Order: sequence, then structure tokens, then C-alpha cells
Amino acid sequence: MDMAVPAAAVSPENFFRRARARLSLEVPPALHDPTAAAKRGDIDLDPDLWHRAGVTPTRPAAVLIPVVDRPQPQVLLTLRTELPSHPGQIAFPGGKIDPQDESPADAAMREAKEEIGLKRELIEPLGYLDLYLTFSGYRILPTVARIAPHYELNLCAAEVADAFEVPLAFLMDVQNHSLHSREWKGITRRYYAMPFGERYIWGVTAGIVRNLYERIYG
Repeated sequence: MDMAVPAAAVSPENFFRRARARLSLEVPPALHDPTAAAKRGDIDLDPDLWHRAGVTPTRPAAVLIPVVDRPQPQVLLTLRTELPSHPGQIAFPGGKIDPQDESPADAAMREAKEEIGLKRELIEPLGYLDLYLTFSGYRILPTVARIAPHYELNLCAAEVADAFEVPLAFLMDVQNHSLHSREWKGITRRYYAMPFGERYIWGVTAGIVRNLYERIYG
């Protein structure tokens, strides 16, 4: 059941305390096992559609959920460049896990450094959310992390057009979580969307934000 999150619960002290208590950095076996079930995904609102869609996500990936430690915590998001794979989408820093990455958190931090220039020494990984499967074939493990507020960015223009902060309180307010649907290869998909001013947060990013709400405040 969706519950309103009190303003005090979204304070930096409360959020980071909850994240440390409710999350862990234990890697789920399903990240590398395509036959294992995952709790979240592009059509987890309609689980039976995975079979009808004929999709089997097999590529391990990791994203960073950077929560900036300000008096009012902020979530750092990126606007992707107009690439064919994700044109103009709002996303978390991240990508596929490489063999040299020591862990999914390590992969997420490496990608954040490559994409937006976020230095590792400013990142404190707190724990993983649930594994998230996508129609594009990825098995994404999101890493929630505390980010020191004095960060500076250096965007990779080939991948990122912009980076911006969204108040954590806005993203954790279920009144801002709207359900939409669209046709995809003959299948009706339902997905979350969280419009923020001129920014349209939807799809995988909104689904992961929803999981953050459920794990921390649900």
C-alpha cells in the first residue's frame, strides 16, 4: 500500500540511516544467472507479459543512484545524448559490467566517472536495490550511494547532454508516481512516470526510483 512519506523521513540523517539498515552490498545470484527470477523489470506490473514479449534479459549491468548529501537531499540524474539506443532519455549513470570490475558497485562508480566525471572518493556505496530487468536485454543492479555535496562534474559529451538534481522528497512522494501505458510490439506496457518541470522521468529510471521508495519507505 502506498504511504505518504513524512518530510522528516526524507532528511539526510533519516534517509541514509534507513538505506544502510535496509540495503546491503551482497550481490544477488540472479545478476549473472538469466534463468533466475528477478523482482523488478520493465513489465513487472504485468509479470505474465515477459513470456509474451519473448524477452530474456541476459546482460549484467549496474547503475549508480547518487543521493547528494544536502540539507534537502537531491538525486543526481543525467540527460542522455540523442543516441539511437536511448535518445534524450533521463537516466542514472551506469552501463554494462566489465570483467575487470570488482563488483557491480565498482562498475557503477566507474561508469559515473566516465560519463559525468564524478570522482570515486566522493561516493559512498550504501547498498543495492532489487535487480531490474529491461526490454533492451539488461539485468540492472542499482547501487544507492551517498554523494558528498561539493562534487564537480565533467560531462562526456558523447553520452551525456546534461546532469541535474531532483529533490529526493519529490521522487519519494507517491503522488508524483503516475502510471502510464503504451504499445510495444503488440503488447501494452504499463510504466511509471514522474514529470519534474520540463524533465520527463519515465521507464527504467522511474521504475528504479519506485523501487527505491518501496525499499526505503515501503
